[in-house]
Amino acid sequence: MSKQEAEACCSPVLREPLSAEQSADLARVFKAIGEPVRLRLLSLIASHAGGEACVCDLTGAFELSGPTISHHLKVLREAGVIEGERRGTWIYYRVRPETLRAVSSALVPADAGAVTA
Repeated sequence: MSKQEAEACCSPVLREPLSAEQSADLARVFKAIGEPVRLRLLSLIASHAGGEACVCDLTGAFELSGPTISHHLKVLREAGVIEGERRGTWIYYRVRPETLRAVSSALVPADAGAVTA
């Protein structure tokens, strides 16, 4: 295929695609939120005021043991999706908006203004 033919059929790249390192980092995030319990936990945390919830608010929403909920929260935390802060005997979890922005920006078309519903 000639360069002219390639230019005629190929759309231009409008932004820098993900690097191998960025892809690996985002894949960890997708893997973490790709499990139904973890996705629900993330949604529950994000649904609270300020995007923050006490672990005591999370455990009652599931028919799972405390250690199982803790495991899922640990996976989300290690993937950088949430962070936790101990306050007394409770841990408060909050979403990390920068991680969710990175996921979102990787999925939005480069020319989002041209996308129609």
